[in-house]
Amino acid sequence: MNHILIIGFVWPEPNSSAAGSRMMQLIALFEAQNWGITFASPAVETEHMVDLENTNITKATIELNNSSFDDFIKKLQPDIVMFDRFMTEEQFGWRVTKYCPNALKILNTEDLHSLRKTRQESFKSNTTFNNDALLCGDITKREISSIYRCDLSLIISDFEIKLLKEIFKINEDLLFYLPFLLDPITAEIKKTWPEYKNRKHFVTIGNFRHEPNWNSVLYLKEVIWPLIRKELPETELHIYGSYPPPKATQLHNPEEGFYIKGWAKSATEIMSKARVCLAPLRFGAGIKGKLTEAMLCGTPSVTTSIGAEGMLDEEADWNGFVIDDPSKFAKAAIRLYNNESLWQQSQQNGIEIINTRFQKEKFCIPFLDRVSKLQKNLNKHRTKNFIGSILQHHTLRSTEFMSRWIEEKNKA
Repeated sequence: MNHILIIGFVWPEPNSSAAGSRMMQLIALFEAQNWGITFASPAVETEHMVDLENTNITKATIELNNSSFDDFIKKLQPDIVMFDRFMTEEQFGWRVTKYCPNALKILNTEDLHSLRKTRQESFKSNTTFNNDALLCGDITKREISSIYRCDLSLIISDFEIKLLKEIFKINEDLLFYLPFLLDPITAEIKKTWPEYKNRKHFVTIGNFRHEPNWNSVLYLKEVIWPLIRKELPETELHIYGSYPPPKATQLHNPEEGFYIKGWAKSATEIMSKARVCLAPLRFGAGIKGKLTEAMLCGTPSVTTSIGAEGMLDEEADWNGFVIDDPSKFAKAAIRLYNNESLWQQSQQNGIEIINTRFQKEKFCIPFLDRVSKLQKNLNKHRTKNFIGSILQHHTLRSTEFMSRWIEEKNKA
């Protein structure tokens, strides 16, 4: 039986973010194999985090730039270590390599942070995003280095897999496409969904600390929602998300039908009541949890090409509309809201997307097989990853000495 140590960038909050849901999907996969699981994080605990104390998972609080982690990892000696996002691998990867060298190192990227950040910078500077900008970024170099230092990286989007292979020329032996791991939507489940006539209003949801979500809310407030509200004056837009800052709550305006609702205890409940989900994302990366949640609740959506990225086959139809122009976006939302037959067909498209692209049974066994093969041939695998060996060689020195300097400074 494997023992896996998951080093979390934050404690998992499945009701707050797609990243939290993704982490719990992975944990469920490991639990199904009867693996021993230790979840450790240096992050501050939050009110919305999963209660790990009432599970079979061992919870551990660790510190950044502190040699106490060395004693922790030497005593634990896990078979597998999974880093949650590349920043965690930067902090703890060299310590794992030094004190637990035979552990298989997996990087859970969540999404390509470098892709999201570069798109965000391009948007804010009003320049066109291109691969040259991505290749030049410091965060890109850090993230790609982390991928090379690990034995396997989990990539949630097939768009990002293609990018890593074609632009960065990363060997596919270091990558594994592992999207959201979901159960199928059955006819019985569909029967439990509220019908078109029993739903009303628009909804969007997303952690306010996530910049693409906050930008999307502003875009709705300033541009898109006034266009929709003009044609549908009785409708409302309900905006849910954890950690809304004052600048967000100040946008709350019932007279305009614009409601900042804050954290949702059950995203499923609020999504199931809405008729249409709006997600006008102008930058971002990975798979958008709000859009899979909408499909799982039978709620059609209108989003952008960024929102639908990595979720749609070339010949498939979206769960509504994919439109980048704000005026056309608003018109599509109005049409979807008013047209029952179009709404029902869009709902069916969402079912097809979930049942063809995100079935956990399709991905779990191949992933576990890859892990098993890597464990049996780890030395050979690492020998072939020469760039990773080089980066590991230098990182063990530069990162270690920086970390130890910070540790000594903190003692002073």
